[in-house]
Amino acid sequence: MRLGLLQLTSSDDPAANLDEVRSLLSAAKAEGAEFVATPEVTNCLSSDRAHQRAVLMPEARDPTLAALRADARTHGLWLLIGSLALRTADPQGRFANRSILIDPDGRIVARYDKIHMFDVDVTAEETYRESAGYRPGARATLAETPWGKLGMTVCYDIRFPMLYRRLAQAGASFLTVPAAFSPVTGAAHWEVLLRARAIETGCFIIAPAQTGLHAASVGKARRTHGHSMVVAPWGEVLLDAGEDPGLYVGDIDPAEVTKARARVPSYQAEPGWDGP
Repeated sequence: MRLGLLQLTSSDDPAANLDEVRSLLSAAKAEGAEFVATPEVTNCLSSDRAHQRAVLMPEARDPTLAALRADARTHGLWLLIGSLALRTADPQGRFANRSILIDPDGRIVARYDKIHMFDVDVTAEETYRESAGYRPGARATLAETPWGKLGMTVCYDIRFPMLYRRLAQAGASFLTVPAAFSPVTGAAHWEVLLRARAIETGCFIIAPAQTGLHAASVGKARRTHGHSMVVAPWGEVLLDAGEDPGLYVGDIDPAEVTKARARVPSYQAEPGWDGP
């Protein structure tokens, strides 16, 4: 499989972000990519709830989704939109952080709403309450692709290993982790968590990320860690994009999943035990 990862520095302007993604998709097609993945909140990276309410749309009317479905069809690509921030019918007015998989005919194959909300105090100055603006999802998602089954997750999910174990046990060979990781936690934990999830499950990890300082027309600008990665089932880092935005392309062999699991089949269900 020839894989393209888009590492973005999305702003709070969905139209400008869409132009950048469409340009990189064209470049990915020219590089021979068959499967392309974008980061979390591809359409709009903003922490200002009023601005989000002004610019975000429901899925059925979201211009980013409509345009990227058309581009996937034009280019004949499988496309994982890492996530879109979307308006919902939530009674509290919260948005969805939704990952969407699109096939080469432009059809939506699968959706996944981020389950685990990033409610943390990284430092005294850097705090997040994702659940104040986003409603959590309630269902894991597994999708069929020509290369094997794909389990969909988003960013903070990476800290909850049972989600990945269950996806692997249900048949996943690939696990996607689109992200907008904090620079502080990213420097400390991003790579080790991705490698751990790959080793534990015997899956490829595909993790496109936001990077750099994100322009904000309203509210505070945010920084993200970057370092989009592809990790092999044995734990090797096959691609690390560093901190520069752009397109990163690499080849992966799905047969490595079977090889890794034959060596250490730890992802399989263990017998019951009494404890602790």
